[in-house]
Amino acid sequence: MLATLIRLTGSFDLAEEGLQDACAAAAVAWGARPPTHPRAWLIRVARNKVIDQLRRRTAFRAHHGALRVLAEIESQAGPDNDDEGLFGDDLLRLIFTCCHPGLGVEARVALTLRTVCGLTTAAVAAAFLVSEETMAQRLVRAKAKIRSAGIPYRTPDRELLSERVEGVLSVIYLIFTEAYAGDPRQSLAEEAIGLARRLNTLMPGLAPVEGLLALLLLQESRRSARIDIEGAAVLLEDQDRRLWDRARIAEGLALVDRALAAPGSPSSFAVQAAIAALHASAPSVQDTDWAQIVGLYGVLMRIHPSPVVALNLAAAVSMAFGPGPALALVDAIAAQGALADYHLLPAARAHMLRRLGRRTEALDAYRAALALARFDPDRRLIEREIGRLRSARTNL
Repeated sequence: MLATLIRLTGSFDLAEEGLQDACAAAAVAWGARPPTHPRAWLIRVARNKVIDQLRRRTAFRAHHGALRVLAEIESQAGPDNDDEGLFGDDLLRLIFTCCHPGLGVEARVALTLRTVCGLTTAAVAAAFLVSEETMAQRLVRAKAKIRSAGIPYRTPDRELLSERVEGVLSVIYLIFTEAYAGDPRQSLAEEAIGLARRLNTLMPGLAPVEGLLALLLLQESRRSARIDIEGAAVLLEDQDRRLWDRARIAEGLALVDRALAAPGSPSSFAVQAAIAALHASAPSVQDTDWAQIVGLYGVLMRIHPSPVVALNLAAAVSMAFGPGPALALVDAIAAQGALADYHLLPAARAHMLRRLGRRTEALDAYRAALALARFDPDRRLIEREIGRLRSARTNL
């Protein structure tokens, strides 16, 4: 409904205010019997509330642009029924508007959570670990940028669709990884999965979308096994696989097959989903096809190179071919300096050094990881590893 009202009014703020007024009116008018088409009723009333508000503004004081906006709104008719196609088109336009590359990454994520997902400003602020007032100001600036830059409220033309879809998927993935990185905010992860589902429904058969949804489902399937009873993170190799969500795994595996079978080169999300599928299908860490995972990370490095992908490749090499060659890869990544603030780099290095029997160096690496870790589950895991290493040294 909000997506449709933004199209009708051309304004995020007017649409939000109108929808709130319409919901208040419905609480009074409907009683126990809502109308046959409740969404259409709400949109029509909200549109009329916006028109009334603009008329009041122009009647009592000069309001820049109010007459023009009023004329535009009055010239458009709202939907007369609950046409799913019409509402779906409006939602798709809203998603692409909130994820427009003309906005900064943080603005895209915040606006998507607030407008498309319907989270309160306070909830979005909590996701970014900032105050509600700070987040409110960011959202105001993002909406102002949409107006001032003339960012269009529409689905991109076909020639731009592939590029823009990747941008939307990146925003959804950022929302998910923020929740997955060690912070137990399951609701935020569910919002990301819900967004990916909506996009897959609105744009069916699109391989990158199916790949992302598969990746999120497969990653989220391990949530119950990722944190132990003491609140510490649990490494993949130590997780109780009986706790993994088999329904999500089954859904994810089917999506991976479709994403990889699509014509053309696979998307980066499809390749990541294929890696997650190998983990999900293996009965144990020993039975995992680590050599194939190394190969898939090699593919990912060719199509979407990044230091984080390189670090994941090194971790897979460690499992497939031993910690020695993997440590050389990690040291090369560290020398580049791109992951200087990323706690998983010294944590991975510590894990490899420990396997090589270099306990003193492993302790130093774990301490470096502890200083960088953002979330309590990661900190507790690292502290536990430090305690084990200290105990092992004492017993020697």
